[in-house]
Amino acid sequence: MRPEDIRQKLRKQPFQPIRLFLSDGAHYDVRHPDIMIVGRTEVVIGLAGGNGDLPERFASIDPLHIVRIEPINGQPK
Repeated sequence: MRPEDIRQKLRKQPFQPIRLFLSDGAHYDVRHPDIMIVGRTEVVIGLAGGNGDLPERFASIDPLHIVRIEPINGQPK
């Protein structure tokens, strides 16, 4: 997926939590826009731990492997 398209979904107001689906079948939930950074060749997502708002680890994804983005509430965007 093009980084510009990913960034557009992330910046939509009001923000709705989204789920990123990857080419390998994995998925990541983004519940707040501040935990995701979109670059030309890399998307970085902070993965929350069980005790707080700060990420404990990070996932680095090539934007080409993001095959679709859906709202977490299940309604099409």
